[in-house]
Amino acid sequence: MGDRRYCRLRSPAVRTAARKRNVGQITLITGGARSGKSAYALKIAQALRGLRVFVATCPVMDAELTARVAAHKMEREAAGWHTIEEEVELAGVLRDARDFHVILVDCLTLWVNNILFRALDEDRTITEQDMEERCRELIAACSQLTGAVIFVTNEVGMGIVPDNSVSRLYRDLLGRCNQNIAAAADRVVFMTCGLPLELKQGSAGH
Repeated sequence: MGDRRYCRLRSPAVRTAARKRNVGQITLITGGARSGKSAYALKIAQALRGLRVFVATCPVMDAELTARVAAHKMEREAAGWHTIEEEVELAGVLRDARDFHVILVDCLTLWVNNILFRALDEDRTITEQDMEERCRELIAACSQLTGAVIFVTNEVGMGIVPDNSVSRLYRDLLGRCNQNIAAAADRVVFMTCGLPLELKQGSAGH
């Protein structure tokens, strides 16, 4: 399980400021590896006013990754970010982070990976319907927020068909996740070569 490390900011003044500074909306940023997704998400988030939290879903598996995560966290903290580390329970994190004005989740790709491999470790099956239910919980949590939520994800359905069943299941689960979050999002951006392509902009569900 990932650690949850964050600051709760409960005062009425803070909540009032959140409502005034940012209108609650969902942005989904997708694209391939090294397409500029995370950099663009940070750029958007840092252009918004208010208290910011970075929700990291990456499982820390070795010393090199531990050092990389720590360096990124220090960079964000220097820029005034709070950090939450959570591999699976994103809906709960969002509900608990309601006092923040900007919430950046990086990324859904690893969130789905973590859900799948936890199920495999526990000898449980997981289906696209299960993934849809997880996404509904996530969207419901977002609907209770007054601040902006930015999700980063990967587009993994544009390559060859994977040669094993687990990889195919992962592709299908992430594809289902991306479709559900995109349908609920106010804005969807596809990144390629560091450039943003607007896929959707307007009211959620349209």
